[in-house]
Formats: sequence, structure tokens, C-alpha cells
Amino acid sequence: MGSISLPALLRNWVSLAGLVLMASSIFAFVLLFFLDTIAYSSNPYVGILTFLVAPMFFFVGLALILFGAWRWRRKMAKANGGAAALRINIDFARARDRRALAFFVPASTGFLLITAMGSYHTYHFTESVEFCGESCHTVMKPELTTYLHSPHARVACAECHIGKGATWYVRSKLSGTYQVYATLARKYPTPIPTPVKNLRPAQETCEQCHWPKKFVGNLDRTISYYLPDQSNTLYSVRLLLRVGGGDPTHGPVGGIHWHMNVENKIEYAATDAARQQIPWVRMTDPQGVVTEYRTKGFTNAVSPTEIRKMDCMDCHNRPAHKLQSPESAVNLALSLRSIDPSLPYIKTNAVGVLCRSYASQKEALEGIATTLAERFPNDPRIRGAITAVQEIYTNNFFPEMKASWRDYPDNIGHKDFPGCFRCHDGKHLSSTGQGMIKANDCNACHYILTQGNGAQLNQLNALGQKFAHPFDEYDPAYQCTDCHNGGL
Repeated sequence: MGSISLPALLRNWVSLAGLVLMASSIFAFVLLFFLDTIAYSSNPYVGILTFLVAPMFFFVGLALILFGAWRWRRKMAKANGGAAALRINIDFARARDRRALAFFVPASTGFLLITAMGSYHTYHFTESVEFCGESCHTVMKPELTTYLHSPHARVACAECHIGKGATWYVRSKLSGTYQVYATLARKYPTPIPTPVKNLRPAQETCEQCHWPKKFVGNLDRTISYYLPDQSNTLYSVRLLLRVGGGDPTHGPVGGIHWHMNVENKIEYAATDAARQQIPWVRMTDPQGVVTEYRTKGFTNAVSPTEIRKMDCMDCHNRPAHKLQSPESAVNLALSLRSIDPSLPYIKTNAVGVLCRSYASQKEALEGIATTLAERFPNDPRIRGAITAVQEIYTNNFFPEMKASWRDYPDNIGHKDFPGCFRCHDGKHLSSTGQGMIKANDCNACHYILTQGNGAQLNQLNALGQKFAHPFDEYDPAYQCTDCHNGGL
């Protein structure tokens, strides 16, 4: 058998189709890489398309080329023993060649165009919220649902979770690839644990939109709380949140945002994965003086790997994925009148059905409807309440992922979770016995202007009132979370 050159072996339609597929994959790789390079923020799923999917089609094309060559070599051997290299002789006088050429040229051109358009639109789709939230529907359902009801509902996922820069670009590629594998292989935990350990520092993401030097001052807020009594009595607290600021060039340094003063360095070590138990805090003031605060009995040496520098996310830890507790969600529904407050004990009953354990969303919705209908028979007002309570469940409880407010502590405030009290509990002392500001000193972070109901709300005090618990007097040694648990 005479020698057969490689180009001769490629003169078949299967190998030519492989060449077209290889060319298209190279074209898609270059286009996606270019688009991802010039984009404002990168997306890990684009990296999957660029570095996994496009090369996969490249190797499929290579396999077609080799298969076509092997098949063509066998055909040559059978035809004439390999004495003469067969070749594709394009003769337009033959109808078969005209048909083959008429199909191959438009098909190849069309495939290249489709590859270009598909790559471009796929790139933009992978940047969308729909892709991040709906592609892995069960896994991402809690995050997508809460995101759509959050103040950041118009901010793309990648802008917070990835941001700009080569270092985090590479990290996002590796993380995104594993996330896809974990989803396909069903190796993800339920619920998804937080906080995210490899989340980019807030200074590189949040502060691209939120100006840290802005002086906020005091914010006027009214909290509406419905008591669990027969008449669902409204108890309101109007207060000024002492947000303040941390930049002396834009306003007095102080208030809650004092923690974000660039001249103050706050570090801490937590003993649990959720960062709710913080026995050690270190503060470095503008003069460089370092003070350590420890809780009683915590004498452990703190490793540098355990120390975290405080940033926005340590308090604003659920800025786009907040799950409301039953008590908070029902209070809001009552204030909006989607649940009629005139229904006797509706606050207690609504919170009660939401706090039950359900195996599935279907079971929960049916259980809510059945229970409330039985508690308020023949009362047409309960229909709207049932719908509202079912909506609360749908937006805040996800049995498939075993996710609810219990699994995701919200560090803003201190009613349902320790929040501020993680550090400001009066139990963190320095080596000289000096303590940090106690969060249960209500006027430390806010002034209560007025509280109560009816005529009590006319008694304004600009200097702040002592907090009056709506029921019995409380022991100042207690924290809110000692009684409040999301259902009270």
C-alpha cells in the first residue's frame, strides 16, 4: 500500500465537519474571552463556557476529524488497495456534488453565525439574575425569592458576589465550576451555610455604590408591633437611629457607623461558623493604641487565621437575602391591612401556623388554610388573612432546602438574634476591667422619641425615653433574644 498523506485523509465530509466544529469552538472561545475581559464585572459561569464548554466542542471536532480520516483510509484500502489516494473531486456537472456543496457551504456559514450569536447571547444570559437564580431552581430558590423582595433587587448578582479584578476573577471561575458540579451531583448542603467564607471584602463591592464617607446622622423610624392579645393591640415605638458617621470631614464621628471609621480598626474572633459567638474583640484607635476585650473565661490564644477585620457585612449580613421571622412578617402584614387586625387573636394564630414544621410547601399551604379556616369558621375576613399568611410562608420558608429565618441570623438590631449584643453585651472586658458600650443601654444607638399606643404616642421626648416593655417590666440583665425567638 502506498503512503497516504494526511491532507488526503481529511478529504471527506466527516473530517470537514469536524474542522468546522473546531473552528467554531475556537471562535466562540476567543469571543467569550474577549467579552469577559472587557466586561465591568466577571461571571464564573462565563468561565465555564469559555474554559470548559468551548474546549469540549473543540475536542469533539478533533474526534470527528480523526474518525473521518480513519473511515476514509479504510474506504481507500477497500477501493483500490491504497495504490492511489482517493480525493474529493468536486465536479459541478455531477448532481451529487452540487447537492453536497450546496448543503455544506451554507451549513458551515450558518453554524459559524449561530455560534457567534449564541456565544454573545449566552454570555449576557449568564450575567442575568434569572440564570443565577433559576438555573439551579431548588438550590437557589431561597436566595432568588428573598433577593426579589430586597433593596438590592436591581443589582445583578455578580456585582456583589464577584466584582472586578483578575484575582477574584480566577477565584470566581474555580468556585463557580465547583458549584455547578455540586448541584449536578447533589452534593450541596441543606440549608446552604452562611456566612460565605470566601466572600469578597465589602470595601471592594458594597462601597462601589455606598459612599462610606457620607454622614448619615439620625434616621427616624417607627416600629409597629401588634401584641398577641384578643384585639391585636398595636404598640408603636418611634425612635431616632443614631447612625452617625465615621469620617470627621463630613460630620461628627460617632453613632453606629463609628465602626466603619477608617481610622478605627476593629477585629474579632468567633468560635462558631455563623459568627454569632464572639468572645474576643480587638480595637486599634487612630493613635495606634490597641485594646483587647474578652468575655469572662475566654483565655484562649487567638490565632491570626481566626481573626477577621470587621466590615459592613458583619452587621449588614443579609442585605439582599433576608428571611423574615413569622412575628416580623405578620406585624408587617397587619400594619398593611393584608391581614385584618379586627380578627380576634389573628396575630397569635397567624404566627402559630407559620412556626409549625411542614415537610413540603404544598403541605404548609394546605395546613395554613385548613387551620385558619377552622379557627375562624364562617368569617369572610379570614380569606384575605389566609392568602397573606400563605404568601409569607412562600417568601420565607423553603422546606426543600430546609431553610427558614432560624437558619440565617440577621445581625441588624438585636430582637430575634443577638446582632449588636454579640459584642455589646456588657460581658466583654479589657485587661483593666473596662467594658465596651452596652447595647442594652437603649440610648447608646437610638433615642426612643415616643412609644405605646393612643394618647401615649403624643408624649414626644427629643432626649429619649426609657424603653417601656409592652407587658411586664423586663430585667435589664436580659437580652431581647432570651425571650424573643421569631415567634414572639
